[in-house]
Amino acid sequence: MKNELAEQDTHFQHVFRDGQLTIGLALPMLEPGQTVPDLDVQLELARAADELGFRALWIRDVPLNSADYPDPVGHLDPWVLLGALAAQTRRIALVSGAIVLTLRHPLHIAKAAISTSALSHDRFILGLGSGDRPPEYAALGKNTDDRRTLFRHNWEVVAAAIRAPSRVIPDLATPDAPEFCLLPALSDAVPMLAVGSGGQSLDWIARNACGWITYHREPEQQRDRYQLWRDAVGRSAPSAFRAFGVALKVDLSADSDEPAAAIPLGYRTGRKALVALLEDMRASGTHHVSLNLSATGRELRDVLEELAAEVLPAFHGGES
Repeated sequence: MKNELAEQDTHFQHVFRDGQLTIGLALPMLEPGQTVPDLDVQLELARAADELGFRALWIRDVPLNSADYPDPVGHLDPWVLLGALAAQTRRIALVSGAIVLTLRHPLHIAKAAISTSALSHDRFILGLGSGDRPPEYAALGKNTDDRRTLFRHNWEVVAAAIRAPSRVIPDLATPDAPEFCLLPALSDAVPMLAVGSGGQSLDWIARNACGWITYHREPEQQRDRYQLWRDAVGRSAPSAFRAFGVALKVDLSADSDEPAAAIPLGYRTGRKALVALLEDMRASGTHHVSLNLSATGRELRDVLEELAAEVLPAFHGGES
């Protein structure tokens, strides 16, 4: 189901705009070796990001932890954290990157999305993914073989419920069931992004989502992926703007001249080479980059301030 009204949302355009690239940040931002975030520190960093002019804060949904997983971080429940961020920030967009659509009931997701949008004064963008860990599916009573079908079905239910006016598609309905809606009422639909593919084709994503978010790949490969995306948009939503965003890990060196060196899912780099990398991404069609910061030997607040002073002006210009 197409989420048409979201394309007109000014907060969405603050993050995603044709021909431009904006920069956001992934939470939590952790010191090396830290696995359990300090909520007070995360809220302080979020307030700083808001004040310094970053465009978005991205929140992951990691339901369960295991010693067998490569990511040991104890992520907070995304809706609890998004509620706190809505109350603690003023301008920065809040984005789920991504709620696991296949492991939560879609009406619960829709209710939480509407609530977050209301608390943040329409700054929320709903990113949805399907997850990729079979043991989590089993633990939550789901079958990974149903992932693709469940993603499409749940997307349709969420999209109907977070439109204006809201429409509830029930799992089951008795003959005397009332017609439900979700409150508070929205003036515009909550924008919906596909984070990863969710087992769907790019044509399906282009028809149904406001944009597509992927992990970092080497520049040539990323340009190829963007072209595949543009081709899909041309076939399936030729008159619409559809965003393309990338999650990029960055270990920012204190040496501004340090050249970029590849690390898993990103780069160890000085700020000058980072600007060049981001300029290349903008030229190849990326609209937004979510930085997953690593702070080897540096204070995270110092990294944010350096990025705000030396990197953001090349992309955000004089816009507030």
